[in-house]
Amino acid sequence: RLEWAEAEAACGSAEELERERSKAGAPSRAGRAYTLQFLLFLYIQQVNKVSLRRSLIGEEWPSPRTKAPSLTGKSAVPSKNWNDQDQRAFVQSHLSEMLELLLEPEQLTASSHPTHSTLVSYEALCALSFLLEGTMGKSRRVHPLHELALWQPCQGQNGYSKVSRTFSCHKLESWLRSCLTTNPFGMTACLKSGKKLAWAQQVEGTTRRAKIACSAHVVPEVFPMVIMSQVYKQTLAKSSDTLVGAHVRVHGCNESFIYLLSPLRSVTIEKSRNSTFVLGPVQASVHVQGCDNIRVIVVCHRLSLASTTACTFYILTPTQPLILSGNQAVSFAPFHTHYPMLEDHMAQVGLATLPNYWDNPLVVCRESCDAGVFRLLPPSDFYTFVVPFEMEGDTTETPGGLPQAYQKALSQREQKVQVWQKTVKEAGLTKDQRKRFQILVENKFYEWLVQTGNRQQLDSLVPPPAASKQAPG
Repeated sequence: RLEWAEAEAACGSAEELERERSKAGAPSRAGRAYTLQFLLFLYIQQVNKVSLRRSLIGEEWPSPRTKAPSLTGKSAVPSKNWNDQDQRAFVQSHLSEMLELLLEPEQLTASSHPTHSTLVSYEALCALSFLLEGTMGKSRRVHPLHELALWQPCQGQNGYSKVSRTFSCHKLESWLRSCLTTNPFGMTACLKSGKKLAWAQQVEGTTRRAKIACSAHVVPEVFPMVIMSQVYKQTLAKSSDTLVGAHVRVHGCNESFIYLLSPLRSVTIEKSRNSTFVLGPVQASVHVQGCDNIRVIVVCHRLSLASTTACTFYILTPTQPLILSGNQAVSFAPFHTHYPMLEDHMAQVGLATLPNYWDNPLVVCRESCDAGVFRLLPPSDFYTFVVPFEMEGDTTETPGGLPQAYQKALSQREQKVQVWQKTVKEAGLTKDQRKRFQILVENKFYEWLVQTGNRQQLDSLVPPPAASKQAPG
């Protein structure tokens, strides 16, 4: 897209632009190609459609066919977003309709169906590449659909005409149906054959429930996938090349602390509760859905949330956070932590400290009752967050600093601590009194840890016998 934008700027007329596009092998009328992609995007939203009629007779929700396999191969997660077989079945059963969306109106019959002689344009196939891609022969390199369709052995099967640069709709559909398979690098494959990751911190005795896998060792030249499911009462931490540029999918984490301190491609967090997620910079988007009482701390390009309750987001983002439907009691606060490699990782994914729209969310789906769907965290409730791991790097403070109101609240709190320390120091306590006073303070602190649930986090951060540094791998 950047190359096209530069070519557009250099061309003095529409004719020159068209010639440049032809030289680059780009389809003409690119705007229409993007419009067709948008139509397909809207159409595939039906993959999660729920039929009220079928639900009444027990055929739709919950349905065994919507459960994704776990690492053991058993069905565990009732979500079509995790099930590649369901997605393939949807494309197979709706392929004809999707092709019809890409045709010109005059190519359809009165009943809005194509004829045996209907042709599909090359730009329409480019739009279909939004959904489909694949490999040639035994090659592991992934190509978009329109490149595969022009491969010489395939042209006879899909009815491609070099003269008109079109495809026979009938032959194209037959070719696609015969070649379409489940994504070998998708969620299901990663869960079944993904490599188990090594973690810096992991509490013994509770690891059997967690299902964590990475597809980096099997995927070709694409972003790897990391899947974390059913992590319960764990503190997991990792910063390694395995995570760099990865698509991270988190599902069903409960009462856990997750640290992924590497530059990431995208992150999706679903159906998790009472957990904290500290993420490295995310190049694309962070999407949170169906979560209760979680805390997300991240620098990202885009944040979106749907169907969340009582969640808090400490963010630095150059775009407005998107509040979709079904959210309640959402809190936004400025990004408030750092780790030694943070600024280097931000540079890798192209994220800076400005602009920062953490405090300007956009409510996309406003229901009648969501006037108070979100709030900005009051400075009085704001505390900085410390990443409790040793790493190499130069970042020693929160990138971009904190807004004045929040920095002032922290400073006032620090002053109170200093006054208290001075008061204790000048109290003139005897050695026995200081000892009893120390025991009293420790007991009160322990009670606070138990009441707030922070004891679990501290207990899980006890370093292993060897060292507390990041484990390799």
